[in-house]
Amino acid sequence: MLGVRITLHRLISYSAVMSCKVLRESGEIAQLYRDQCRFPSVCRADVGPLVISRYGGKYCNIYTEWTQRDLERNENVKFCRQYIVFHDEHSVVFSGASGNCTEIKGELLSKDSPSGEMKAVLRESSIKGEDKQFLEIWHKNSKLKCINLIALGKHGKVYEDDQFGCLVWSHSETHLLYVAEKKRAKTESYFQQGPEIDEEENVKTKEEVLKGQQFEFYEDWGEALVNKSSPVLCVLDIESNNITVLEGIPNNISPGQAFWAPNDTGLVFVGWWHEPFRLGLKFCPNRKSSLFYVDLASGKCEQLSSDSRGVSSPRLSPDLCRIAYLECDVFGPHQQCTRLCVYDWYTKKTSVVVDVVRRAREDGFTGIYCSKLSPCCWSADSQRVLISCAQRSRRDLLVVDTSIGEVSRVTSNSQEGSWSLLNIHRDLMVVSCSSPNCPPDLRVGFLPPKGSESNTSWVTLEESQTQTDISWQTLNFSPPPEENNSSYPGLDFDGILLRPKEITPGRKLALGVMPHGGPHAVLVSEWLLSTAVLCKMGFGVLLVNYRGSLGFGQDSIFSLPGNIGTQDVKDVQFAVDSVLKLGDFDEQKIAVIGGSHGGFLACHLIGQYPEFYKACVTRNPVTNLTSMIGSTDIPDWCMVEAGYDYKTDIQLSPAVLEQMLNKSPIKHVIKVKTPVLLMLGEDDRRVPNKQGIEYYKALKALKVPVRLLWYPGNNHALSKVDAESDAFVNGALWMLQHLSL
Repeated sequence: MLGVRITLHRLISYSAVMSCKVLRESGEIAQLYRDQCRFPSVCRADVGPLVISRYGGKYCNIYTEWTQRDLERNENVKFCRQYIVFHDEHSVVFSGASGNCTEIKGELLSKDSPSGEMKAVLRESSIKGEDKQFLEIWHKNSKLKCINLIALGKHGKVYEDDQFGCLVWSHSETHLLYVAEKKRAKTESYFQQGPEIDEEENVKTKEEVLKGQQFEFYEDWGEALVNKSSPVLCVLDIESNNITVLEGIPNNISPGQAFWAPNDTGLVFVGWWHEPFRLGLKFCPNRKSSLFYVDLASGKCEQLSSDSRGVSSPRLSPDLCRIAYLECDVFGPHQQCTRLCVYDWYTKKTSVVVDVVRRAREDGFTGIYCSKLSPCCWSADSQRVLISCAQRSRRDLLVVDTSIGEVSRVTSNSQEGSWSLLNIHRDLMVVSCSSPNCPPDLRVGFLPPKGSESNTSWVTLEESQTQTDISWQTLNFSPPPEENNSSYPGLDFDGILLRPKEITPGRKLALGVMPHGGPHAVLVSEWLLSTAVLCKMGFGVLLVNYRGSLGFGQDSIFSLPGNIGTQDVKDVQFAVDSVLKLGDFDEQKIAVIGGSHGGFLACHLIGQYPEFYKACVTRNPVTNLTSMIGSTDIPDWCMVEAGYDYKTDIQLSPAVLEQMLNKSPIKHVIKVKTPVLLMLGEDDRRVPNKQGIEYYKALKALKVPVRLLWYPGNNHALSKVDAESDAFVNGALWMLQHLSL
């Protein structure tokens, strides 16, 4: 008995020491995370009207919105700051901030009128536990109107998302356009009894009530668009406060991304077909959609673009003559190389200005890879369109001459990381730039004349703080001959390697390997909170843009469907093996981290290379395509990535299901030895949490170390502040524990 007591005492002491170590480490990691959370990101910039001072000087105000994680309040806070820019319409003479930051509360959408005299604000608040939406009209320093939209009962909630939402002034500044959920009839049980109503007396005021339809199922547009089912276009007459829900739009399409046509004669919008059923739209611009115009006088709805493509992001030129928009093929890879098209309002003709690029051109241009243009993207002369998108592993700022289709890079002379266009107005560009070791800053500059775009001179409005203890580089990888894709030969890919700048002599670093999700996405050389904190913890981090990533040409994208689970897995492993040859990393301390398709790859890697990875951290991973296809909002993804064409009426054969299973990580689970940390969102519609649970149970049965974290109220992104921060700290601790650091 004495021996048992001594052993138990030692076990308790060891457990206490380990517990103290974990608490100490978790506290240190949390502090590092908190420190890096202090860097905000700019999400919006508006350029005000040109003002000429009494002395002849010209200036404009720039309104910006920023977001920052607030760990104490457990929310992403949004704040605004304004800047004043003096210029001569060709270059910036002087600039500076005008006032301090101000937090924005309850604001869903806001938009200045074209003249800058008025501002519309959509605000949400909770009154006695009931959510209400108010549309406010401001004039200079006073609020003219505040309209309770819910109380009017004309429609459901207003859409504030990027997919459908808009808040647009008419050119005359007399009307406002927005998108809302269609009003639904009141429902009640077959057995509900109420007071008798005199039908003749109340026929005009009685609200329609549908018996026995209170449990009717309404399709929505999937992940991040839950409860958004039937959008309608709404117009507010500012003087009369009258709201009109537009009719004449076909019943089989959902309208969004709308704006006023020239001369306010009607509305232009994107319409997505929702028959025979709705598919997930978030990150899926390849859904069948077209550009439409509805005439306000006649109510006639006219289709302006092809009905066999997917379109998005229409933008009207300053001269009100042309509409630029993006277009891609329907189905196939969700994200792919897009076309830039221009529709001439008066000739009614459409031209493809920049077509799909299969392989990088001689000048390095690889194509357009984005599903959204900046809210303002036209040059002042309505001849050039600006686009920020991935070019290999960097986001560049491109300018397209729409008359000849020539593409040049505004940022070609920059050695910095990645650029994002926030706005351009009268050729004054507002941009943000960041890199893996430098948080986002804010800059302005005038677009130079045609042919000299690369000579842009930038002025910094808000400088960021470079993290001098982090170094990074972009690496290029060419797969070995045996891993070449015979249908798309000669493709290469990139990786971005981050590491602490100061390394103790003779000490090798642990390496965290991060393949991106998608799979047709890309990790560019920009600021990421998680990678910065891992570097400060002493990790090296390898971000892998395997073949199939955006920014490398359409051939690279098309090379992956049918080859998931092999080509992408081998690319990641080849990149890791290549980095290990540099000699700075410990091959016994390698962890793999990934979410969604990145989680799919993480689970594949630990199954196909069971002795290689010592820890695995995965968020909402795809583990079994066969069981996923019937529950996800993107069943076409399962089909296409497994190598099959998708049709809405397709019947799955045993052979197709077998192929899906063979390409899934669950196929290799029996070989897994790596400890796995799973993080699942309760409300994930994209990769339903049953995927992770299925993998968790398989690992438990095989007695592989596994832990599952469950995040209520979170969808696929796990982006709520408490979930994101908790997931990072637990993931970091998991790696420290199983890499024996």
